[in-house]
Amino acid sequence: MIKSNPKTKNIILGLVVLIIVFLIWYLESKKPVVLGGGLSTGKDLLINTASSSKNTLGFVSDRSSIVEQKNTKYSKAKEIQDPQGFVNSAPFTLSNIAGKKVILLDFWTYSCINCQRTIPYLNAWYKKYKDLGLEIVGIHTPEFDFEKDYNNVSKAVSDLGIRYPVVLDSNQGTWNAYANLYWPHEYLVDIDGFIVHDHIGEGSYSDTEQAIQNALKERSDALGLGLNIPTSIVSPSDAISLNQSRVGSQETYFGSDRNVYLENGKQGTTGSQSLLLPTNQSGLKYGALYLGGVWNFTGEYAENTSATAKILYHYDAKNVYFVASGDSSILSGTSSAGVPIKIFQDGKLINTMIIKSNKLYTLIQGSDYGQHDLEIEVDGSGLQAFTFTFG
Repeated sequence: MIKSNPKTKNIILGLVVLIIVFLIWYLESKKPVVLGGGLSTGKDLLINTASSSKNTLGFVSDRSSIVEQKNTKYSKAKEIQDPQGFVNSAPFTLSNIAGKKVILLDFWTYSCINCQRTIPYLNAWYKKYKDLGLEIVGIHTPEFDFEKDYNNVSKAVSDLGIRYPVVLDSNQGTWNAYANLYWPHEYLVDIDGFIVHDHIGEGSYSDTEQAIQNALKERSDALGLGLNIPTSIVSPSDAISLNQSRVGSQETYFGSDRNVYLENGKQGTTGSQSLLLPTNQSGLKYGALYLGGVWNFTGEYAENTSATAKILYHYDAKNVYFVASGDSSILSGTSSAGVPIKIFQDGKLINTMIIKSNKLYTLIQGSDYGQHDLEIEVDGSGLQAFTFTFG
Protein backbone atom coordinates (compact mmCIF):
# COMPACT_ATOMS: atom_id res chain seq x y z
CA MET A 1 0.00 0.00 0.00
CA ILE A 2 1.44 3.34 -1.07
CA LYS A 3 0.98 6.29 1.23
CA SER A 4 -0.54 9.25 -0.65
CA ASN A 5 0.99 12.74 -0.64
CA PRO A 6 -1.50 15.42 0.70
CA LYS A 7 -0.04 18.02 -1.69
CA THR A 8 -0.59 15.72 -4.67
CA LYS A 9 -4.16 15.01 -3.53
CA ASN A 10 -4.94 18.75 -3.42
CA ILE A 11 -3.57 19.26 -6.92
CA ILE A 12 -5.62 16.37 -8.29
CA LEU A 13 -8.75 17.64 -6.50
CA GLY A 14 -8.22 21.10 -7.95
CA LEU A 15 -7.87 19.69 -11.46
CA VAL A 16 -11.07 17.64 -11.03
CA VAL A 17 -12.96 20.76 -9.92
CA LEU A 18 -11.64 22.71 -12.93
CA ILE A 19 -12.69 19.91 -15.29
CA ILE A 20 -16.21 19.80 -13.77
CA VAL A 21 -16.58 23.59 -14.09
CA PHE A 22 -15.44 23.43 -17.71
CA LEU A 23 -17.87 20.62 -18.52
CA ILE A 24 -20.77 22.52 -16.94
CA TRP A 25 -19.88 25.65 -18.93
CA TYR A 26 -19.56 23.65 -22.15
CA LEU A 27 -22.88 21.83 -21.73
CA GLU A 28 -24.70 25.05 -20.88
CA SER A 29 -23.26 26.77 -23.96
CA LYS A 30 -24.67 24.02 -26.17
CA LYS A 31 -28.22 24.27 -24.86
CA PRO A 32 -30.86 25.91 -27.12
CA VAL A 33 -31.32 29.59 -26.34
CA VAL A 34 -34.29 29.94 -23.99
CA LEU A 35 -36.47 32.86 -24.99
CA GLY A 36 -38.98 33.96 -22.38
CA GLY A 37 -40.10 31.43 -19.83
CA GLY A 38 -40.36 28.23 -21.83
CA LEU A 39 -43.62 26.33 -21.65
CA SER A 40 -44.50 27.29 -18.11
CA THR A 41 -45.24 30.97 -18.73
CA GLY A 42 -46.72 33.26 -21.36
CA LYS A 43 -43.78 35.67 -21.34
CA ASP A 44 -42.46 37.34 -24.47
CA LEU A 45 -39.71 35.69 -26.46
CA LEU A 46 -36.54 37.61 -25.62
CA ILE A 47 -33.42 37.58 -27.79
CA ASN A 48 -30.03 38.98 -26.86
CA THR A 49 -28.89 40.95 -29.90
CA ALA A 50 -26.53 43.36 -28.16
CA SER A 51 -23.26 41.65 -29.11
CA SER A 52 -20.92 43.69 -31.30
CA SER A 53 -19.65 40.54 -32.98
CA LYS A 54 -21.16 37.16 -33.79
CA ASN A 55 -22.92 35.79 -30.71
CA THR A 56 -24.39 32.32 -30.08
CA LEU A 57 -27.32 33.17 -32.37
CA GLY A 58 -25.02 34.20 -35.18
CA PHE A 59 -25.79 37.93 -35.47
CA VAL A 60 -22.95 39.77 -37.22
CA SER A 61 -23.44 43.19 -35.64
CA ASP A 62 -25.02 45.04 -32.73
CA ARG A 63 -28.82 45.03 -33.21
CA SER A 64 -29.75 46.78 -29.97
CA SER A 65 -30.84 49.99 -31.75
CA ILE A 66 -32.92 47.98 -34.24
CA VAL A 67 -34.59 46.06 -31.41
CA GLU A 68 -35.24 49.31 -29.56
CA GLN A 69 -37.04 50.74 -32.60
CA LYS A 70 -39.05 47.55 -33.05
CA ASN A 71 -40.13 47.70 -29.42
CA THR A 72 -42.02 50.90 -30.22
CA LYS A 73 -43.90 49.31 -33.16
CA TYR A 74 -44.38 45.61 -32.55
CA SER A 75 -45.30 43.09 -29.87
CA LYS A 76 -43.10 40.18 -28.87
CA ALA A 77 -44.19 36.67 -29.81
CA LYS A 78 -45.32 34.34 -27.02
CA GLU A 79 -44.12 30.85 -26.22
CA ILE A 80 -46.24 27.75 -26.91
CA GLN A 81 -48.40 27.04 -23.86
CA ASP A 82 -49.63 23.67 -22.52
CA PRO A 83 -49.22 21.63 -25.74
CA GLN A 84 -51.31 18.44 -25.83
CA GLY A 85 -49.25 16.78 -28.54
CA PHE A 86 -47.09 17.33 -31.63
CA VAL A 87 -47.85 16.15 -35.17
CA ASN A 88 -45.10 15.83 -37.81
CA SER A 89 -42.33 16.62 -35.30
CA ALA A 90 -40.76 15.83 -31.97
CA PRO A 91 -41.75 18.15 -29.09
CA PHE A 92 -40.20 21.60 -29.32
CA THR A 93 -40.58 25.16 -28.09
CA LEU A 94 -40.55 28.37 -30.09
CA SER A 95 -37.49 29.33 -28.08
CA ASN A 96 -35.64 26.57 -29.93
CA ILE A 97 -36.35 28.35 -33.22
CA ALA A 98 -36.67 32.09 -32.56
CA GLY A 99 -33.54 34.09 -33.27
CA LYS A 100 -32.50 31.44 -35.76
CA LYS A 101 -35.45 31.33 -38.16
CA VAL A 102 -38.44 33.39 -39.22
CA ILE A 103 -41.61 31.77 -37.80
CA LEU A 104 -45.12 31.82 -39.26
CA LEU A 105 -47.71 30.74 -36.69
CA ASP A 106 -51.02 29.55 -38.11
CA PHE A 107 -53.95 29.20 -35.70
CA TRP A 108 -56.38 26.73 -37.30
CA THR A 109 -58.73 23.83 -36.71
CA TYR A 110 -59.30 21.03 -39.18
CA SER A 111 -63.09 21.26 -39.58
CA CYS A 112 -62.88 24.96 -40.53
CA ILE A 113 -63.36 25.48 -44.28
CA ASN A 114 -61.64 28.88 -44.15
CA CYS A 115 -58.59 27.19 -42.62
CA GLN A 116 -58.64 24.43 -45.23
CA ARG A 117 -58.63 26.97 -48.05
CA THR A 118 -55.56 28.67 -46.54
CA ILE A 119 -53.50 25.48 -46.23
CA PRO A 120 -52.47 25.20 -49.93
CA TYR A 121 -50.71 28.54 -49.56
CA LEU A 122 -49.05 27.50 -46.29
CA ASN A 123 -47.86 24.26 -47.90
CA ALA A 124 -46.50 26.15 -50.89
CA TRP A 125 -44.69 28.70 -48.70
CA TYR A 126 -43.18 25.95 -46.58
CA LYS A 127 -41.84 24.16 -49.64
CA LYS A 128 -40.52 27.40 -51.16
CA TYR A 129 -38.90 29.00 -48.08
CA LYS A 130 -38.10 26.27 -45.53
CA ASP A 131 -34.49 26.02 -46.75
CA LEU A 132 -34.19 29.82 -46.68
CA GLY A 133 -34.99 30.15 -42.98
CA LEU A 134 -38.79 29.92 -42.66
CA GLU A 135 -40.48 27.65 -40.13
CA ILE A 136 -44.27 27.31 -40.17
CA VAL A 137 -45.95 26.09 -36.99
CA GLY A 138 -49.62 25.11 -37.08
CA ILE A 139 -51.35 25.80 -33.76
CA HIS A 140 -54.37 23.49 -33.87
CA THR A 141 -56.92 24.97 -31.46
CA PRO A 142 -60.19 22.97 -31.66
CA GLU A 143 -63.65 24.43 -31.94
CA PHE A 144 -65.37 21.12 -31.15
CA ASP A 145 -64.43 18.35 -28.73
CA PHE A 146 -63.80 15.77 -31.47
CA GLU A 147 -61.02 18.02 -32.78
CA LYS A 148 -59.09 17.44 -29.55
CA ASP A 149 -58.44 13.82 -30.50
CA TYR A 150 -54.83 13.31 -31.64
CA ASN A 151 -55.76 10.62 -34.17
CA ASN A 152 -58.41 12.84 -35.77
CA VAL A 153 -55.97 15.72 -36.11
CA SER A 154 -53.17 13.47 -37.37
CA LYS A 155 -55.43 12.05 -40.08
CA ALA A 156 -56.55 15.54 -41.11
CA VAL A 157 -52.92 16.70 -41.28
CA SER A 158 -52.11 13.74 -43.53
CA ASP A 159 -55.19 14.22 -45.72
CA LEU A 160 -54.37 17.91 -46.18
CA GLY A 161 -50.76 17.19 -47.10
CA ILE A 162 -49.30 19.28 -44.26
CA ARG A 163 -45.55 18.75 -43.77
CA TYR A 164 -44.80 21.55 -41.30
CA PRO A 165 -45.11 20.80 -37.56
CA VAL A 166 -48.54 21.02 -35.95
CA VAL A 167 -49.02 21.56 -32.21
CA LEU A 168 -52.20 20.40 -30.46
CA ASP A 169 -53.53 23.38 -28.49
CA SER A 170 -56.52 21.47 -27.12
CA ASN A 171 -56.65 23.44 -23.85
CA GLN A 172 -56.35 26.78 -25.69
CA GLY A 173 -53.14 27.63 -23.84
CA THR A 174 -51.37 29.22 -26.81
CA TRP A 175 -54.64 30.63 -28.17
CA ASN A 176 -55.12 32.51 -24.89
CA ALA A 177 -51.47 33.58 -24.69
CA TYR A 178 -51.95 35.38 -28.01
CA ALA A 179 -55.46 36.58 -27.04
CA ASN A 180 -56.56 35.09 -30.35
CA LEU A 181 -60.19 35.04 -31.47
CA TYR A 182 -60.14 33.76 -35.04
CA TRP A 183 -59.55 30.78 -37.32
CA PRO A 184 -57.40 31.07 -39.34
CA HIS A 185 -55.04 33.71 -37.97
CA GLU A 186 -51.39 33.98 -39.05
CA TYR A 187 -48.67 35.69 -36.99
CA LEU A 188 -45.25 36.31 -38.60
CA VAL A 189 -42.34 36.38 -36.12
CA ASP A 190 -39.08 37.95 -37.32
CA ILE A 191 -35.47 37.15 -36.45
CA ASP A 192 -35.68 39.38 -33.35
CA GLY A 193 -38.80 37.67 -31.99
CA PHE A 194 -41.29 40.41 -32.92
CA ILE A 195 -44.70 39.89 -34.56
CA VAL A 196 -44.13 42.02 -37.65
CA HIS A 197 -47.24 40.96 -39.60
CA ASP A 198 -50.52 39.23 -38.84
CA HIS A 199 -53.57 38.41 -40.90
CA ILE A 200 -57.04 37.20 -39.95
CA GLY A 201 -59.03 34.90 -42.19
CA GLU A 202 -58.54 34.12 -45.86
CA GLY A 203 -57.12 36.32 -48.57
CA SER A 204 -54.28 38.86 -48.81
CA TYR A 205 -51.91 35.99 -49.53
CA SER A 206 -49.55 38.17 -51.56
CA ASP A 207 -49.26 40.63 -48.66
CA THR A 208 -48.38 37.83 -46.24
CA GLU A 209 -45.85 36.33 -48.63
CA GLN A 210 -44.17 39.69 -49.20
CA ALA A 211 -43.91 40.10 -45.41
CA ILE A 212 -42.30 36.64 -45.25
CA GLN A 213 -39.81 37.65 -47.94
CA ASN A 214 -38.92 40.87 -46.11
CA ALA A 215 -38.40 38.99 -42.84
CA LEU A 216 -36.22 36.37 -44.54
CA LYS A 217 -34.12 39.09 -46.19
CA GLU A 218 -33.59 40.74 -42.78
CA ARG A 219 -32.63 37.36 -41.29
CA SER A 220 -30.12 36.73 -44.06
CA ASP A 221 -28.52 40.14 -43.50
CA ALA A 222 -28.55 39.83 -39.70
CA LEU A 223 -26.83 36.43 -39.78
CA GLY A 224 -24.49 37.36 -42.65
CA LEU A 225 -25.79 34.55 -44.87
CA GLY A 226 -26.08 36.39 -48.18
CA LEU A 227 -29.10 34.36 -49.27
CA ASN A 228 -31.02 35.13 -52.45
CA ILE A 229 -34.64 35.49 -51.29
CA PRO A 230 -37.21 35.10 -54.11
CA THR A 231 -39.54 37.97 -54.91
CA SER A 232 -42.07 35.93 -56.91
CA ILE A 233 -45.50 35.29 -55.38
CA VAL A 234 -47.05 31.84 -54.93
CA SER A 235 -50.39 31.06 -56.52
CA PRO A 236 -51.08 27.37 -55.81
CA SER A 237 -53.06 25.70 -58.58
CA ASP A 238 -55.08 23.75 -56.01
CA ALA A 239 -56.01 26.79 -53.90
CA ILE A 240 -59.73 27.44 -53.77
CA SER A 241 -60.71 30.90 -54.89
CA LEU A 242 -63.51 32.58 -52.97
CA ASN A 243 -65.35 35.84 -53.46
CA GLN A 244 -66.37 36.35 -49.83
CA SER A 245 -68.44 39.41 -50.70
CA ARG A 246 -70.86 37.18 -52.60
CA VAL A 247 -71.42 34.73 -49.75
CA GLY A 248 -74.57 35.90 -48.01
CA SER A 249 -75.13 33.09 -45.51
CA GLN A 250 -73.51 32.98 -42.09
CA GLU A 251 -72.10 30.01 -40.24
CA THR A 252 -75.05 28.23 -38.64
CA TYR A 253 -74.72 26.06 -35.52
CA PHE A 254 -76.97 23.19 -34.46
CA GLY A 255 -75.83 22.79 -30.83
CA SER A 256 -77.77 24.55 -28.09
CA ASP A 257 -74.80 26.75 -27.14
CA ARG A 258 -75.09 28.70 -30.41
CA ASN A 259 -78.19 27.65 -32.39
CA VAL A 260 -79.54 31.20 -32.72
CA TYR A 261 -80.87 30.50 -36.25
CA LEU A 262 -83.02 27.51 -35.24
CA GLU A 263 -86.47 28.56 -36.44
CA ASN A 264 -88.86 25.75 -35.47
CA GLY A 265 -87.51 24.72 -32.08
CA LYS A 266 -86.36 26.13 -28.75
CA GLN A 267 -83.04 27.90 -29.16
CA GLY A 268 -80.39 27.52 -26.49
CA THR A 269 -82.09 24.52 -24.90
CA THR A 270 -80.48 21.14 -24.29
CA GLY A 271 -82.42 17.87 -24.40
CA SER A 272 -84.85 16.20 -26.77
CA GLN A 273 -87.25 18.10 -29.02
CA SER A 274 -89.82 16.66 -31.45
CA LEU A 275 -89.89 19.10 -34.35
CA LEU A 276 -92.32 19.57 -37.23
CA LEU A 277 -91.37 21.19 -40.54
CA PRO A 278 -93.52 24.01 -41.94
CA THR A 279 -96.32 22.79 -44.21
CA ASN A 280 -95.44 25.38 -46.86
CA GLN A 281 -91.78 24.72 -47.60
CA SER A 282 -91.69 26.98 -50.64
CA GLY A 283 -91.38 30.06 -48.46
CA LEU A 284 -88.60 29.19 -46.04
CA LYS A 285 -87.21 32.10 -44.08
CA TYR A 286 -83.79 33.08 -45.43
CA GLY A 287 -80.90 32.07 -43.13
CA ALA A 288 -83.17 30.05 -40.82
CA LEU A 289 -82.56 26.45 -39.75
CA TYR A 290 -85.49 24.00 -39.78
CA LEU A 291 -85.33 20.47 -38.37
CA GLY A 292 -87.85 17.66 -38.76
CA GLY A 293 -88.01 14.59 -36.52
CA VAL A 294 -86.81 13.99 -32.98
CA TRP A 295 -83.52 15.70 -32.14
CA ASN A 296 -81.46 15.63 -28.97
CA PHE A 297 -79.61 18.91 -28.45
CA THR A 298 -76.24 19.09 -26.72
CA GLY A 299 -74.08 22.17 -26.37
CA GLU A 300 -72.04 21.41 -29.51
CA TYR A 301 -74.38 19.44 -31.78
CA ALA A 302 -77.90 18.14 -32.40
CA GLU A 303 -78.38 14.39 -32.91
CA ASN A 304 -81.46 12.87 -34.49
CA THR A 305 -82.91 9.99 -32.47
CA SER A 306 -85.83 9.21 -34.79
CA ALA A 307 -85.57 6.63 -37.58
CA THR A 308 -85.68 9.39 -40.19
CA ALA A 309 -85.19 13.14 -40.06
CA LYS A 310 -84.91 16.21 -42.28
CA ILE A 311 -82.95 19.45 -42.35
CA LEU A 312 -84.09 22.49 -44.35
CA TYR A 313 -82.14 25.67 -44.98
CA HIS A 314 -82.47 28.56 -47.47
CA TYR A 315 -78.93 29.77 -48.19
CA ASP A 316 -77.08 32.32 -50.31
CA ALA A 317 -73.68 31.02 -51.46
CA LYS A 318 -71.89 28.88 -54.03
CA ASN A 319 -70.84 25.93 -51.86
CA VAL A 320 -72.27 24.35 -48.71
CA TYR A 321 -70.17 22.55 -46.09
CA PHE A 322 -71.38 20.47 -43.16
CA VAL A 323 -69.46 19.58 -39.98
CA ALA A 324 -71.01 16.32 -38.83
CA SER A 325 -70.51 12.80 -37.56
CA GLY A 326 -72.41 9.55 -37.80
CA ASP A 327 -69.92 7.47 -35.83
CA SER A 328 -71.44 6.60 -32.45
CA SER A 329 -68.18 4.97 -31.34
CA ILE A 330 -66.92 8.43 -30.40
CA LEU A 331 -69.37 8.44 -27.50
CA SER A 332 -70.32 4.83 -26.84
CA GLY A 333 -67.19 2.87 -27.69
CA THR A 334 -69.07 0.83 -30.33
CA SER A 335 -68.55 0.73 -34.07
CA SER A 336 -70.82 2.41 -36.58
CA ALA A 337 -71.43 2.08 -40.31
CA GLY A 338 -72.41 5.72 -40.46
CA VAL A 339 -75.67 7.46 -41.36
CA PRO A 340 -76.80 7.76 -45.02
CA ILE A 341 -78.10 11.14 -46.19
CA LYS A 342 -79.55 12.54 -49.42
CA ILE A 343 -78.90 16.15 -50.44
CA PHE A 344 -81.44 18.11 -52.47
CA GLN A 345 -80.95 21.56 -53.99
CA ASP A 346 -84.14 23.37 -55.02
CA GLY A 347 -86.01 20.05 -54.88
CA LYS A 348 -83.53 18.13 -57.06
CA LEU A 349 -81.43 15.26 -55.71
CA ILE A 350 -77.79 16.20 -56.33
CA ASN A 351 -75.75 14.11 -53.90
CA THR A 352 -75.81 11.15 -51.53
CA MET A 353 -73.22 10.24 -48.91
CA ILE A 354 -72.66 8.39 -45.67
CA ILE A 355 -71.77 10.54 -42.68
CA LYS A 356 -69.37 8.69 -40.41
CA SER A 357 -66.12 10.33 -39.33
CA ASN A 358 -66.05 13.61 -37.44
CA LYS A 359 -65.05 16.08 -40.16
CA LEU A 360 -66.11 18.74 -42.63
CA TYR A 361 -68.21 17.37 -45.53
CA THR A 362 -68.79 19.15 -48.82
CA LEU A 363 -72.53 18.89 -49.50
CA ILE A 364 -72.81 21.15 -52.53
CA GLN A 365 -70.21 22.51 -54.96
CA GLY A 366 -72.13 25.00 -57.03
CA SER A 367 -71.28 26.55 -60.39
CA ASP A 368 -72.08 30.08 -59.24
CA TYR A 369 -73.21 32.12 -56.25
CA GLY A 370 -76.92 32.49 -55.55
CA GLN A 371 -79.86 31.67 -53.28
CA HIS A 372 -81.10 28.09 -53.06
CA ASP A 373 -83.16 25.75 -50.90
CA LEU A 374 -81.18 22.97 -49.24
CA GLU A 375 -82.91 19.81 -48.01
CA ILE A 376 -81.19 16.89 -46.31
CA GLU A 377 -82.98 13.59 -45.79
CA VAL A 378 -81.48 11.54 -42.96
CA ASP A 379 -82.02 7.77 -43.28
CA GLY A 380 -81.46 6.44 -39.77
CA SER A 381 -80.74 7.76 -36.32
CA GLY A 382 -77.44 8.97 -34.94
CA LEU A 383 -76.51 11.88 -37.21
CA GLN A 384 -74.61 14.45 -35.14
CA ALA A 385 -74.95 17.83 -36.85
CA PHE A 386 -72.53 20.55 -35.71
CA THR A 387 -72.61 23.41 -38.21
CA PHE A 388 -73.22 24.64 -41.77
CA THR A 389 -70.58 26.84 -43.37
CA PHE A 390 -70.66 28.43 -46.81
CA GLY A 391 -68.32 29.46 -49.59
